[in-house]
Amino acid sequence: MTDTDKPYYPTANRISPPEDTRWWVERTGRRSYLGHNDRGSTVLMADSDDDLPGSFTPGELLRLALAGCAGMTFDNLVARHLGEDFPATVVVDATPHAEEDRYESFQERVLLNTAGFDEEARKRLADAITRAISRGCTVGLTLKNGAPFELQVEG
Repeated sequence: MTDTDKPYYPTANRISPPEDTRWWVERTGRRSYLGHNDRGSTVLMADSDDDLPGSFTPGELLRLALAGCAGMTFDNLVARHLGEDFPATVVVDATPHAEEDRYESFQERVLLNTAGFDEEARKRLADAITRAISRGCTVGLTLKNGAPFELQVEG
């Protein structure tokens, strides 16, 4: 039986993070972790097979971070064109690598209501949004350029 074949179980055992830690996850059960930030927010991560209510997989959070970063990056720009209360949705998907446990690429679509715009105005706004995201979305720039990471195991 592999780890993913085992049924979900919760645990109350915890290890406190070092005092000045800003972001951390703590194990809440088999293949489930609760993410924290120093502002008191939390997000539950779990295996999608366990179907825990309110949880995301790490891959889903990566996709959402990319979409959220794009939206936050273009927000002021689009507000100047569509008004402060504009509706927007950023849809994101990922193509998994065929042989490795990683994503090959990400695809984003920005959905806006530009019904009052002519084709040229839509194109100018789309170009401006694309430029803003390509220059200012930290998550997208990190994925595009790659970022090494270091792992240290203590205990």
